[in-house]
Amino acid sequence: MHDDRTLTERRLARVLDQRLRPAVHARSVPLEVSAHHIPGEPLPVSEGIAGPYKPIDTGAHWGPAWSTSWFRIRGTIPADWAGERVEAVLDLGFGTTQPGFSAEGLVYRADGTPVKALNPRNSWLLIAERALGGEDFEFHIEAAANPLIFDSAAGDPFVPTRAGDVASWLRSDNPAGPVGEPLYRLTRMDLAVFDETVWELVQDLDVLSGLMHQLPEDSTRRSQIRTTVSRALDAIDLQDISGTAGEARTLLSPALSAPAHASAHRISAVGHAHIDTAWLWPVRETVRKAARTVSNVTALMDDHPDFRFVMSQAQQLAWLKELRPEVYARVRQKVATGQFLPTGSLWVEPDTNLSGGESLVRQFVHGKRFYLEEFGVETRDMWLPDTFGYNAALPQLMKLAGIDWFLTQKISWNTTNAFPHHTFWWEGIDGSRVFSHFPPVDSYNGDLSGADIGHTERNFRDKGAANRSLVPFGYGDGGGGPTREMLARADRLADLEGSAKVEMEGPADFFTKAQQEYADAPVWVGELYLELHRGTLTSQLATKQGNRRCEHLLREAELWSATAAVRIGEPYPYAALDRIWKTVLLHQFHDILPGSSIAWVHRETEEAHQEAARELNAIIDAAQRALAGPPATDGGEVIFNAAPHSRAGVPALGAAPRNTAPRATPVRAGRDGSLVLDNGLVRITVDARGLITSAYDLTAGREALAPGTLGNLLQLHQDFPNQWDAWDVDAFYRNTVHDLTRADEVSADGDAIEVVRIVNRSRIRQRLSLGEGARRLDIDTTVDWREREKILKAAFPFDLRAGHSTGEIPFGHVQRPTHSNTSWDAARFEICAHRFLHLAEPGWGTALVNDSTYGHDVTHDVRPDGGTTTTARLSLLRAPLFPDPEADQGEHRFRYGLVIGADIGDAVREGYGFNLAERAVAGTAVVAPLVGVDHAGVVIEAVKLADDGSGDVIVRLYESLGGRAKATLRAGFPLASATMTDLLERPLADEPEPAVTADGVALALRPFQIVTVRLLPRD
Repeated sequence: MHDDRTLTERRLARVLDQRLRPAVHARSVPLEVSAHHIPGEPLPVSEGIAGPYKPIDTGAHWGPAWSTSWFRIRGTIPADWAGERVEAVLDLGFGTTQPGFSAEGLVYRADGTPVKALNPRNSWLLIAERALGGEDFEFHIEAAANPLIFDSAAGDPFVPTRAGDVASWLRSDNPAGPVGEPLYRLTRMDLAVFDETVWELVQDLDVLSGLMHQLPEDSTRRSQIRTTVSRALDAIDLQDISGTAGEARTLLSPALSAPAHASAHRISAVGHAHIDTAWLWPVRETVRKAARTVSNVTALMDDHPDFRFVMSQAQQLAWLKELRPEVYARVRQKVATGQFLPTGSLWVEPDTNLSGGESLVRQFVHGKRFYLEEFGVETRDMWLPDTFGYNAALPQLMKLAGIDWFLTQKISWNTTNAFPHHTFWWEGIDGSRVFSHFPPVDSYNGDLSGADIGHTERNFRDKGAANRSLVPFGYGDGGGGPTREMLARADRLADLEGSAKVEMEGPADFFTKAQQEYADAPVWVGELYLELHRGTLTSQLATKQGNRRCEHLLREAELWSATAAVRIGEPYPYAALDRIWKTVLLHQFHDILPGSSIAWVHRETEEAHQEAARELNAIIDAAQRALAGPPATDGGEVIFNAAPHSRAGVPALGAAPRNTAPRATPVRAGRDGSLVLDNGLVRITVDARGLITSAYDLTAGREALAPGTLGNLLQLHQDFPNQWDAWDVDAFYRNTVHDLTRADEVSADGDAIEVVRIVNRSRIRQRLSLGEGARRLDIDTTVDWREREKILKAAFPFDLRAGHSTGEIPFGHVQRPTHSNTSWDAARFEICAHRFLHLAEPGWGTALVNDSTYGHDVTHDVRPDGGTTTTARLSLLRAPLFPDPEADQGEHRFRYGLVIGADIGDAVREGYGFNLAERAVAGTAVVAPLVGVDHAGVVIEAVKLADDGSGDVIVRLYESLGGRAKATLRAGFPLASATMTDLLERPLADEPEPAVTADGVALALRPFQIVTVRLLPRD
């Protein structure tokens, strides 16, 4: 049996859902509806509105996947509705789907002016604030039939589907149904009277219900609310809801007017609509999602002057400016009123594990510059709620971009360890600190429900020392953002007994108050590792590979273009580089670069990378040909070295003629059918199975591999995580492993050892080579990958007792333990490293370098002989089935290398060299470096001309070894002055101009410090 308390709560829920909410629009008449359907890509708005239209009935089905239907609604307001607020109720067939993941619509007036969006839980349209009666009206709805790829309400939302590949979806053999099968059904298309009193009653009861369920069962306040609600329900005549709603509201008034306690938790409610720049939809649909959401929230601002809304990705606003100027005009209006708040400081919300250092710089540069140029707004926060971990260089980058505050949410998804703070100082690898907040609501799509507010207060981990948190509220991903119901909740929760105090404001308001309150917040040092979504370090190799290559091509294009501009007066390709950078930054979004989007997204990304690479190679080629001078009669070549370290007689960042290229070491036969590569520095032995049995450092007299182990051992694991297929690698994948020890072919091919393995339906071909004078074994791998739900790793068991691994991150490296002493250590079973992973004992070490791999794991074990084996593995390929069932299928080529006898400086140098190949150009000129530095540990990361067109040279460099460095930055041209700048190339207020001497610019760098220097050439 249920006691009276439970009965009251059950009664309230039923009356609200089945009687009161429907009564808000109880008086209704059907609309005249007609439609025309567009099976392919969306039409311009003017063409969509123009038709042609045919009548359609409510209940009709519409919308094959990815198609667009235009609906025209017409009607006449009944004469007896004069004086009423009249709305249209337009349910496109939303059902119970989560906002942002199914059908969406945008309403237009007949002249093409956007009005507001239609989404699940937001299906109303204002027709007349106070009707005269007899008015005719006409509106048009652009409705997107986006397929429901991810259904959070389903028992298993991760069922493989081909709906994310438009080409596959349109095939006649599509298993989801025949081509053109509609996905949605028009559910309600009515004109209705909006009963404001009933709507207000619904909001009253909704807030009190939510609060009641969050209070302790035995609390006095909960009992008082329950009694008050029961009396109000008694006062409602279910056959005359409109006539009795006012009385019920009067009875509820005392419960809603009791003020909160002085000690109540304080919540800053920030309107927000997290829109993934691509994910389960293509980029073109994101443009429409942004237009719908912006139209929705700016319309809401007209009625609610206190409403504040943040938008955190400059790219989405840039799209609106270019493609939807009428929507963008509304943004500008609301920015001017202080209601629409550009925030976040980034071009997109990128993945910060995988994006390179200079890419992250440009995310800040292009994001902040857009807000400054368009709105005159200097953003001060980094708003990045939904990214799969945060590298330890970010605090310094934020400070150098003029950012004071950082907000994230995703760390709440940790599966092993709860993050210990919600407000804290985050300290990066150089010692920079940024005031940070991690909203205890544990969501970036809050709705200000009782559950949200109650969880926020209970969950807040800094109670006592602090009493303030932020709640981002609004439906994201095209769900339309905040709703009028959410604003009603905020209004009622501003000062309500038993609840936290809720105030609608912007991030700057929150951070200013929070920092004043909690200036001595605890400090978290190092990376913010997400204990989930580790598979994103490996999924969709082609996307990651294209990004890595474009990052390095951009470095080369800027370097050689700047060199050609300063040296010989060649024009600098400002516009092309700006455009290509923005293309690369777009595709670093945190569901594109991690490999967690549908096939459509990744296909377009790969095409974009290929086009960017083509353009960049053309820019590089033009600059180098101009610099190399006329070709020699003997066919000589100039070798260009874009790496920050000299090699083979060519200076760093410069070029020189070279008559003979470095040679590769020839293969010789060893004992027992083995093959050997020996260049006098290292000796590699490969057995008849194509496996490395010895990697010997001839200089140190030391074997790199542990006794009895095999190097470059390819291993195949079953990879079927419990959820989030493309995102996750679960720890239990290690329980079973298939070592690929059988080779189908092992042969000597001149200066390389070639190994072929056929595994199931996949074919793996590897070429192992060793350069003359090199300590690096190169492994060039081609894979025709046909596995499903598997992960491929390459293992190197080293004879090392290494307590930690050292992995490259942007502008530095981090150390991570190789043991699992604590739950925090154990949770890092898959780690990110960029160009290198280093392992060492004092005095000797090894490194693995790569050209497109990010996922690694490192373990150690004590052998029976008392020695320690530390095994490092590269994660090469995966094969998840959701959201792209064809992920990674097909042919891939990638490279990795083993550096024997390497210290951390060697690892840094080899990592750059491995990714920045020399280029040979016909010519005779010696191209002196435009800039250089005299300290081996200081790395020049970028050389370019200033963005303002002044012709000044911008140099970005950093200390790479983790120690202090005194260095001289040399300019290869007459130098007038040097200025230390922020990332946006503006003088740093607290940094004096460095001294310029005949030798160059004297610099003193702390560990991992990033410095940007603006060099003014002397006339």
